[in-house]
Amino acid sequence: MDTAEIRRRFVSHFEAAGHTAVPSASLLADDPNLLFVPAGMVPFKPYFLGQETPPYTRATSVQKCVRTPDIEDVGKTTRHGTFFEMCGNFSFGDYFKEGAIELAWDLITKPVADGGFGLDESRLYPSVLIGDDEAVGFWRKVTGLPDERIVRLGRKENYWSMGVPGPGGPCSEILYDRGPAWGPDFDPATLGPDMPVALEDRLLEFWNLVFMQDELSAVRSKEDFDIAGSLPKKNIDTGMGLDRVAFLLQGKQNMYEIDVMFPVIERAMELSGKKYGANHEDDVRFRVVADHVRSSMMLIGDGVTPGNEGRGYVLRRLLRRAVRSMRLLGYDDRALPELMPVSRDKMAETYSDLSRDWDRIARVAYAEEDAFRKTLQAGTQIFDLAAQEVRSSGETRLSGAKAFALHDTYGFPIDLTLEMASEAGLSVDEDGFRGLMAEQRQRAKDDARSKKGQHADTGVYRGILDEHGPTEWLAYETLQTESKALALLSGGAPATVLAQGDIGELVLDRTPFYAESGGQVADAGTIEFDGGRLEVLDVQRPVRGLVVHQVRVVDGEFHPGSRLLAQVDPEWRTGARQAHSGTHVVHAALREVLGPSALQSGSYNRPGYLRLDFGWTTGLSEQQVRDLETVSNNALRADLPVGWQYMTLPEAKEWGAIALFGETYDDSKVRVVEIGGPWSRELCGGTHVEHSSQIGTIVITGESSVGSGNRRIEALTGVEGFGYLARERDVVAQLTGLLKTQPDDLVGRVGDLVERLRQAEKEIEKARVGQLLAAAGQLAASAVDVNGVQVVAHRADGAGGGDVRTLALDVRGRLPQGAPGAVVIIGAADGKVSVVAAVNDLARERGVSANDLVRAVGPLVGGKGGGKDDVAQGGGTDTSRIDEALAAAVATVSNA
Repeated sequence: MDTAEIRRRFVSHFEAAGHTAVPSASLLADDPNLLFVPAGMVPFKPYFLGQETPPYTRATSVQKCVRTPDIEDVGKTTRHGTFFEMCGNFSFGDYFKEGAIELAWDLITKPVADGGFGLDESRLYPSVLIGDDEAVGFWRKVTGLPDERIVRLGRKENYWSMGVPGPGGPCSEILYDRGPAWGPDFDPATLGPDMPVALEDRLLEFWNLVFMQDELSAVRSKEDFDIAGSLPKKNIDTGMGLDRVAFLLQGKQNMYEIDVMFPVIERAMELSGKKYGANHEDDVRFRVVADHVRSSMMLIGDGVTPGNEGRGYVLRRLLRRAVRSMRLLGYDDRALPELMPVSRDKMAETYSDLSRDWDRIARVAYAEEDAFRKTLQAGTQIFDLAAQEVRSSGETRLSGAKAFALHDTYGFPIDLTLEMASEAGLSVDEDGFRGLMAEQRQRAKDDARSKKGQHADTGVYRGILDEHGPTEWLAYETLQTESKALALLSGGAPATVLAQGDIGELVLDRTPFYAESGGQVADAGTIEFDGGRLEVLDVQRPVRGLVVHQVRVVDGEFHPGSRLLAQVDPEWRTGARQAHSGTHVVHAALREVLGPSALQSGSYNRPGYLRLDFGWTTGLSEQQVRDLETVSNNALRADLPVGWQYMTLPEAKEWGAIALFGETYDDSKVRVVEIGGPWSRELCGGTHVEHSSQIGTIVITGESSVGSGNRRIEALTGVEGFGYLARERDVVAQLTGLLKTQPDDLVGRVGDLVERLRQAEKEIEKARVGQLLAAAGQLAASAVDVNGVQVVAHRADGAGGGDVRTLALDVRGRLPQGAPGAVVIIGAADGKVSVVAAVNDLARERGVSANDLVRAVGPLVGGKGGGKDDVAQGGGTDTSRIDEALAAAVATVSNA
């Protein structure tokens, strides 16, 4: 049974049982504590917490998921991967334990001919949390299994949470006995509280039924957490691993051999000439390739681009590990163009967006591989230098610090360092390397933990929402409302008063203020009360449905009991509308100029300014930027109508609306903003103008890179755009006045001046070098005899590195022929010290080495350096010890 059929049967089974089929959400989690969606329930979290009312009481989905804690262990076991699909069914206050057990057992044991999976009941073992006698009773009732077939396990195995504060509850796993070939015999009645490691491959857990009933306030580990209380309703959240069921039903040994994974391994075998199953180390590499190619493709498909932090860094690691693994398998050419289309062809049977968006996905992935191949080339050169240093010092081991620097600074994988060290007859201090890696990971964890701590505890906001209900949000309808204060907070705690100058948080029953979202900043304005006024500093939605205003008391003393007049600054809102609509116009123009694969990956807009990030691997030419600006302003001149309407997400996609990567949209309805009909249709909750001409103007002020495969457009709109053009006009007027020319001739006139300046600089440089070389003869004539070696040790103030080298070589060439000679020149310019030593052949025969001279001088001037025996150079930052360093150079010659 292929994977697509398993997925179809799962959804059909639950649809027949009254569940609403919900499409997979993006892999990018709408949660400050999560980089990616790690479980099928994450998109439903607001329903489980009671923050929102679900539009259905039963749902089913096949959710795309990514888990990244142990990327380096992928492939070493055959049970875990990075990307996976979680088949789930969910109940929001509807059925509970008995219903979940009935539905699961029916699907997995029902004959294949009747639409089920047909698993052998004699191989199935349910597990429950120790002490959950209710679940044990339901398993016996539904399945008829004897008590001894039901495994009791502890919290580590049978209590579920997301690892962060939120919903959780006891769970019941369904285990499949794969037989004695996969582990020792066992007695299910004596297992627990932890599942023995020896049985993890034999008793394969493939479906987890979570009885979600608790709200957790802290999660320190799987077994150590605090339960804040009960959820508003008892819910069901189940997760069946699609890949695991696939290899059971397809008769394969592991997830890497199923129909959507193994074709990539087959292609990797063809490219590398290696065979899967012949060698454990190669098998791990094949599995890494299969997993990481698919995972990377799915992440790029959802809008992630390679970068140095967060989601982008995870993607970069996955892509580079895949490329590295192919190299270790013996394939050195570009690998992703050969492998990723194979994964696309299998996954696109379900995720058709992969085919439609393939040009963009391929461009991002292949550009990252090309960049990494250059890194490997540079890293190889750096490794060669490091290996040479090790050998020259008489050692045979590369330090952990050097291996870590190769990895951390140059992106050079430790596997390649080990491989190349072995080829060079060296070993590597792996313990030292892994110790430094562990320190780095701990720093990253501490940083992530500190950042999580910065997110306000949402409990107080949920309490306000539970007590008063959602805020009546009127930002689309009006700029002014009469409102009532529902809650006042100061420092995150309830307050009764704010004095003049104090800052606090205010919740109103109704508000006209736009809360920051979708790249648009919050509105500015005021809230007036009897006897005073509040300035609105920020507006946020800490929990869905609740709008919170950060305010400062400008006049008076504020008590929450008074009636209020909330007023948005109209000029601010006008500028914000212009910028947000301008962002949509620039996005549409970008696709017109570059093609449909140039899709927005992020945006930010405030009054008069917009910033748009988009996936693209090369910089835009000047002509492309001009074309982009022209198309945008032509759309403004055309006075295109701007409108919006609500529809379901499938309807919006059918209509051709573009959804911003990583954004989470309401299941029941989305808002589609349209500019000029089909020219621009995007899902958006921002505020907009009514006609494109109201944007005023769009002036592009910048185009730049913001990471591999991602570019950024910056522009000004409205009055700010006109102001920018006016300032440029003033600059042109000032220049034409200074140069006594007309605006049309300005570029040519400035070009002539620049050329004349360049020629003058060349003449000055020529004269300076002449003076420098003229001094070379005098320096050579002043050489002193040091144990038979003619030595010049000279301080050249004002001379930089290039000049110092030129002077040293020229002086060496002017020393008496037939006599040993050594030259050391130390220059000082702009607070930096440059050292160059040059010796002739006869001096080298006497044991005088330029490299030794620089090494003797370098530490004294606060630096280091080195080179060959005939010429070496270095530098430093301590100009106060130059004379002492010259004396040390002379002493080194004397001791040679």
